[in-house]
Amino acid sequence: MEESSSTATTESVGLGFNKRRAEGKDKNDGPKKNLQLKVRKLNPVNTISYVQILGTGMDTQDTAPSVLLFFDKQRFIFNAGEGLQRFCTEHKIKLSKIDHIFLSRVCSETAGGLPGLLLTLAAMGDEGMSVNIWGPSDLKYLVNAMKSFIPNAAMVHARSFSDDLFVPIDDEVVKISAVLLRPRYSKVCDDTTKEGSSEFALKPGDVSVVYICELPEIKGKFDPKKAAALGLRPGPKYRELQLGNSVQSDRQDIMVHPSDVLGPSVPGPIVLIVDCPTVSHLHELSFVHSLTPYYSYPSEHSKEMCKKVDCVIHLSPASVTRTSEYQQWMSRFGEAQHVMAGHQPKNVEIPILKSSARIATRLNYLCPQFFPSPGFWSLPQLKSLPLVSKAPSEFSLPSSCEVITAENLLKFCLRPLAQLGLDRSGIPEITSRPKIIEDLISEIPEIVDASEHITQLLHGNSIANGGSTTLQANNATTEEPWLHETALPSCLEGITREDMEIVLLGTGSSQPSKYRNVTSIFINLFSKGSILLDCGEGTLGQLKRRFGIEGADEAVKGLRCIWISHIHADHHTGLARILARRRDLLNGTPHELLLVVGPRQLKTYLDAYQKLEDLDMQFLDCRHTTEASLKNFESSENKDVNGSGCVQNDQKNDSNLFAKGSRMESHWKRPGSPVDASSAFPLLTTLKKILKEAGLEALISFPVVHCPQAYGVVLKAADRNGKKIPGWKIVYSGDTRPCPELVEASRGATVLIHEATFEDGMVEEAIARNHSTTQEAIEVGDSAGAYRIILTHFSQRYPKIPVFDETHMHKTSIAFDMMSVNLADLPMLPRVLPYLKLLFRDEMIVDESEDVNVAAAAI
Repeated sequence: MEESSSTATTESVGLGFNKRRAEGKDKNDGPKKNLQLKVRKLNPVNTISYVQILGTGMDTQDTAPSVLLFFDKQRFIFNAGEGLQRFCTEHKIKLSKIDHIFLSRVCSETAGGLPGLLLTLAAMGDEGMSVNIWGPSDLKYLVNAMKSFIPNAAMVHARSFSDDLFVPIDDEVVKISAVLLRPRYSKVCDDTTKEGSSEFALKPGDVSVVYICELPEIKGKFDPKKAAALGLRPGPKYRELQLGNSVQSDRQDIMVHPSDVLGPSVPGPIVLIVDCPTVSHLHELSFVHSLTPYYSYPSEHSKEMCKKVDCVIHLSPASVTRTSEYQQWMSRFGEAQHVMAGHQPKNVEIPILKSSARIATRLNYLCPQFFPSPGFWSLPQLKSLPLVSKAPSEFSLPSSCEVITAENLLKFCLRPLAQLGLDRSGIPEITSRPKIIEDLISEIPEIVDASEHITQLLHGNSIANGGSTTLQANNATTEEPWLHETALPSCLEGITREDMEIVLLGTGSSQPSKYRNVTSIFINLFSKGSILLDCGEGTLGQLKRRFGIEGADEAVKGLRCIWISHIHADHHTGLARILARRRDLLNGTPHELLLVVGPRQLKTYLDAYQKLEDLDMQFLDCRHTTEASLKNFESSENKDVNGSGCVQNDQKNDSNLFAKGSRMESHWKRPGSPVDASSAFPLLTTLKKILKEAGLEALISFPVVHCPQAYGVVLKAADRNGKKIPGWKIVYSGDTRPCPELVEASRGATVLIHEATFEDGMVEEAIARNHSTTQEAIEVGDSAGAYRIILTHFSQRYPKIPVFDETHMHKTSIAFDMMSVNLADLPMLPRVLPYLKLLFRDEMIVDESEDVNVAAAAI
C-alpha cells in the first residue's frame, strides 16, 4: 500500500482510507487552538427586544424548555436541553448569533444539547466560534466531562458562580442577575431526608437558579422649549443632556441638569426566569431575600420602593407549580404576567418538529407497516400523567395575575415599549394529519394507488414470492427484479412479529437536522427487553415520537444494554439523558445497573459526568467484547487468570486489521493501554446473563476504520426449536470505510445496517473522512452474503432522501427516522424503495446550505 503525504490516504485493493484519521492524527480533525468569541457593538437604544419560548411539547416532555432573550445586537439563551439545535434549525433561529448561554441547573435535562451546540459553533467558518457559558458551580463537572470529546477552546469561556446573588451581565443593554436556590434538606447517616433543616449536604446538580433580566430605564422625552428657557442654544449640548450629562447654560450663569429638560423616565421592563425543580427548592424560594425588591406590596410607600416585574417565565414542574405555596409566591408579583413553560397539556399533542412530523405522516400514509403512526397522544389519555401542569384556569391566584400557557415561539415583547406584552404572531399553526394527507394526494395523486399496492404486497394479496409486479410512476412501468428472489433464510422460518423489530430512531450524521436526527438504533425484543445501538442527542425525544410518552418510558425501563460505536458526539451525547431518565423511572424499585458497552474514551466522559449526577450504570470496554476477547473469557471463565496473561493473549488473537506492524495499527493499540481483564470478567459475566435473558447468543464488537477505538457490532439471537432453527444475526457497521473486518463480521447476516454517509460520486470525500458511499455499503453486504441491507447515517446535505442508484438496490432499503423493520417483514423490505422514490420524486436534491456545509465539516 502507498500512502499519499498530501492526503494522508492509504490505498489497497478494494479499500481506501485515511490512515491518519483512523489513528487520530489527521490535522484537519484537530481542535482549533483559538476559537473566535463574538464581540458585538452594543446598541443601548434597542429598537427590538423580547423573550421567547423555544421548545415545549410532547416530544420534549423530559427536557427543560429554552428561553431566548433577544436584542438587536445580542442574544442570550437560557438552558440548552436536547433538541435545541434541531428546533432552531427548524425555525431559522441562527445559533451563530448567540452570545451567552445560561443554565438554570446543571444536568442532562437542561444541558443535554450543549455538547452538540458547542461542536457546531466550533466548526463554523474558518476560525470557528465560541460562546460564553454561565451556570452554578456544578458547571465545572460538566465542563470536565465534555473535555473528553470537545476541544478545550470551545469551553474556555465557561464560568460558574457560587454567590447567592451574582451579576454575570451588566451593560448598557441589560443587567442579568443570578439568584441561587439551594434545596432545604440535609442528608444524614441513615440516608433519610430532613425537610427544612438548616444543614446542607448538597449533591452536585442540586442548585438551581432564578435569573432576573432588567432592561435600563427609558429616558424621558427632551423638551426643547424648557432648554431654550434655560438659555441653551440648539446643538451638541442637547445631546449631552439626553445622554444624562449636565451642561453649562449658554446665556445664563447656571448648570442645566437632565432632569430640568427631560420628562419623567420610564422604568425598563423586568423579566424573571424561574426554575424551582422540587418542593425543597420552593422553601428556599419563598424566603430568599434577593427577590424582595421585585415583590409588589399594597402600601403606597412600599410600592414606590419595589421594582415592577412585567413577566415571570416558570420552568418549574407541575409537582411544584400546583402547590398552594408556589401559587402564593407567584401572587407576590402583582400584575405581572406569568408564562407557564413547564409541560402543558395544550402542547402535548403538538409535535415540536413540524417538518419531521410531516415527513413521518406522509411515510405512514404510504406504508404504515414500516412507518407506524407517530406516538402523539390525545388529551384524554394524559390525565393520569403526573408531569403535566395545570391549565391556567386551575391556578388560585388574584384576578390581577394573568397566567398564560407557554407555546413554542410565544414572545413577550420588551421593546418598543408601546408593544410591551405578549405576542402570539410567531406561534406555528397546528397542521392536522388529515390536512397533511390531503396536501400529499393533491401533490402526488398516484400515491393513493401506491399505498394500496404496498398494502396488498405486505398482506400477500397481490403476488406470492417469486412472482413479479410493476409500479406505475410518472407514466413509466418499472419492473422489480428482486421479486424473483425466493430464498428465505432459515432463521426467518416461523418467525413471529414478537421476535424482534429494528427501530431507526436517528438516521443522519454529524448534527441534527429538520428531517433526520443523529444516530440511534433501537433493537426491540418486545417481552425480552431492548438494546440501543448508539445514542445520539435527542434519542429520548425520538423514542417519545415513536412510542408516545408512556411507551417511551416503558422502552427505557426495558433497556438491557446500550452499545456505543465510537466517541464522536453524534453517536453518544443522548446517553446521559437516557440513563438519567431510566434512573428516575426505576427509583425506589429493585433493579440492576444498566450495562453500557463502548470505547474507552466514553468511560472517561461517563466517569467525569457521574460526579454531576448518578447515571445508574456500569461500563464495559468494547475491546473486551471482541471475538478474541470473548473466547479468552469463555476459556478462562472457571480459572484464575491474571491480567497480564490476558493482555498478551488478547493482543495476540485480536483483529489483524489493527495488528501490530500493520499499516492500520490502531491508536488504542499503542503501549501503555493494556486490557484490564480482571475487572472485565465480572462485567462479561453480567453481559452473558443479560444476553441470555434477552434471548441472544452473542454481542460481539469488531474494530472498523474510522477513528481511534471505532467499532461495529454483531448481535446474534439464540437458536430456536431445540437448535433446529438458527437465530437471526444483525450487524451494525458504526462509522467506517469498507474493511475486511466488517465483511467478515457480516457473513450470513440477516440484516446489515451500514452507514452510507456520501453518494457514489463522493468517494474521495468518503475516503478523507473514513466514511462509506451508498454503493460501497451495498458491496460490503453483497460480499458478505447479507440477506437485507439497511443504509443509514446520511450526510445532512441530503435533507430528505439520499442520492442512490436503484439498479444496485435489489436487497437494500433506505432508512428514515422512526422507520420500524419487523423481522417478519424483511422479505418485503426492498419492495418499498420505488414507492419511496415516488413520494420524494421532487425532493431528491442535494442541500448545499450553510448549515449543511458546517455539518459536513464536522462528520
